[in-house]
Amino acid sequence: MFGRGGRRNPERIEPRLDRRRGDDDLRADPDDRPSSRGRGQRKSGRNARSSAPRRSPLRRLIYWGFVLGVWGFVATAGLFAYYASQLPPIDQLAIPKRPPNIAILADDGSLIANRGDTGGAAVHLSELPPYLPKAFIAIEDRRFYSHFGIDPLGIGRAVIRDVTGHGGMEGGSTLTQQLAKNLFLTQERTLSRKIQEAILALWLERKYSKDQILELYLNRVYFGSGAYGVEAAAQKYFGKSARQVTLSEAAVLAGLMKSPSRLAPNHNLNAANERAAEVITAMAEQGHITEAMAKLALASPAEVVHEKGAGSINYAADYVMDMLDDTVGAIDQDIVVSTTLDPHMQAAAEHAVTDELAAKGDKYGVEQGALIALDPDGAVKAMVGGRNYADSQFNRAVAAKRQPGSTFKPFVYLAALERGLTPDTVRDDAPISVKGWKPEDYSHEYVGPVTLTKALAMSLNTVAVRLGLEVGPKTVARVAHRLGITSELDPNATIALGTSAVTPLELVSAYTAFANGGIGVQPHVIARVRTADGKLLYTRKNASFGRVIDPQYVAMMNTMMEETLLTGTAHKAELPGWQAAGKTGTSQDWRDAWFVGYTSALTAGVWLGNDDDSPTKKVSGGNLPVEIWSRFMKAALASTPPADLPSGVWRSIDGQTPDAAPTSPPETIGPPLALGRAQPTLSPEPVRAPPDDQDALVPPGSIPNAPDNQPGARGRSLLNKLFGAM
Repeated sequence: MFGRGGRRNPERIEPRLDRRRGDDDLRADPDDRPSSRGRGQRKSGRNARSSAPRRSPLRRLIYWGFVLGVWGFVATAGLFAYYASQLPPIDQLAIPKRPPNIAILADDGSLIANRGDTGGAAVHLSELPPYLPKAFIAIEDRRFYSHFGIDPLGIGRAVIRDVTGHGGMEGGSTLTQQLAKNLFLTQERTLSRKIQEAILALWLERKYSKDQILELYLNRVYFGSGAYGVEAAAQKYFGKSARQVTLSEAAVLAGLMKSPSRLAPNHNLNAANERAAEVITAMAEQGHITEAMAKLALASPAEVVHEKGAGSINYAADYVMDMLDDTVGAIDQDIVVSTTLDPHMQAAAEHAVTDELAAKGDKYGVEQGALIALDPDGAVKAMVGGRNYADSQFNRAVAAKRQPGSTFKPFVYLAALERGLTPDTVRDDAPISVKGWKPEDYSHEYVGPVTLTKALAMSLNTVAVRLGLEVGPKTVARVAHRLGITSELDPNATIALGTSAVTPLELVSAYTAFANGGIGVQPHVIARVRTADGKLLYTRKNASFGRVIDPQYVAMMNTMMEETLLTGTAHKAELPGWQAAGKTGTSQDWRDAWFVGYTSALTAGVWLGNDDDSPTKKVSGGNLPVEIWSRFMKAALASTPPADLPSGVWRSIDGQTPDAAPTSPPETIGPPLALGRAQPTLSPEPVRAPPDDQDALVPPGSIPNAPDNQPGARGRSLLNKLFGAM
């Protein structure tokens, strides 16, 4: 192929076909094959190529790194595509509508509580002090305004912490990612959730501005202790709006994001302030605040403000929510509910119940109590549903049905008055038997003939039973229902001694008719409802049940029940300057102790007992309930000018009640007196003030416990089966 001098030989060697080795053998003859020299030249050429410099390790690393990067990108894209397919179509995504907040206000306009799934009204970023949102940025996402929803540097930092054992999967999340998790995802800590979180964060950044994302974040995240949103948290922990928080308080709120439950300042203030110090330091390092501001904030750590009423206001707030359903129906926007609750009275009621039980509860073997107070129109001014709301949210003031004992007797006496008797009418306190049942007084002694005034003041059981039989148990039940008792009443002989269970709210509502001159009230707590922007949705009109007691009988009942506080079972009640009346009550085996008392300005009832219906250590209506009532009423009416109870002319010159019809057996009526309040005319022997527990005994019989979902409620008495309806 090559000639001398290495020049190419122009002669071309072709395979010969004239020598036959086989018709299909096309191999060249040996003479026609390249020479050994040529083979040597080709061999030396291969050696030359193999001796060329090889590719460096760095170049190979770059090459394979590029290949792996491409495949990693493809795999990541595929992974993102897969998990994105598990989400709703991006073009259909929308920020979930924020559940409406219900702001509950007292009668003076102060905030009582927030209710609803978010627990706080929405606030705009522009309304907040500048250092509040900056605190969250400093400690949670310092590059918030520069990243695109995902912070690679933050993720890298989190990975390093993971590798060194100082972090977890949550590390590296931006505020946008945290918002995406709160809006759309569950709280599970898995790779799939983190990928979906990143996808949604990118979508949020494309759809909303940074300030809008930050505002959404502050109004949606959880701050511990049931508070959602920065406004609810500020109200919960500091008793003020988020618009008014100090720098140290803002740092506490921002620090809660690390662990809302563990760092909640109402449970762990020291840990919350330690975390807040880290927030303040970060803010200063990043230039959000000056060094002087940081030093001042660190020197004045945040303090937690306890809620008004030490938590009992939540019983009232829950009651407001229950009533709201029937007032405005479905709620689809933020609303403001103005109530009739008085913060001063609420705090006084809370302290009266909790302090007295703390001091004397063990002595009397009583664990629970309730208090409710209504004004003459039936407006709820204070409500305490239990000793401690945190321990039990069951509202005994409105939901616990218990035997009222002798506090039910005024309905028996009113029924008797409406049949023609008067406070001066005399009945015998003597043994009585009704189908084998023999009710007795606590002392097991009898005073003989006694006026109705003294009989009610001393809570004599035999007289009440006689009156109940005279007018008929069904009549007694009708009178009680007319005045405001809504529970079912068993119309048998035992009704006179309060064996049918009622709630404190019912009993106080019924007594209010004595305090206001005979008008039946509809107990209510909601005055107005409006939207957050001021549109009026509901306003209460002055509705009532109209007149339920004639004025003359109101005067008679007030005369008799005032005597209860002067010389009767409630003689320990103290309310200087006020004319007051009321009635004590104690149920069988000392299980329930009551006192319901009233002035012309306020009616209040106290119940004490145990949720498991166990007997107390002889707590009666005349001791601890009277003490709680007196303490509350003194504080509640401290700034109200005293006024007398409604009264009127109920006796004529000849001693007869106008339009009264005598009943059988005949009663003794005193000699003619001048117009005005009746005076007892017959007293066979001096009558001493009864012991505090005079009204303790009620008919024997086992009263079944209530269902478990209503602590302390009572069922039907065995005596109902013995006597039947009468």
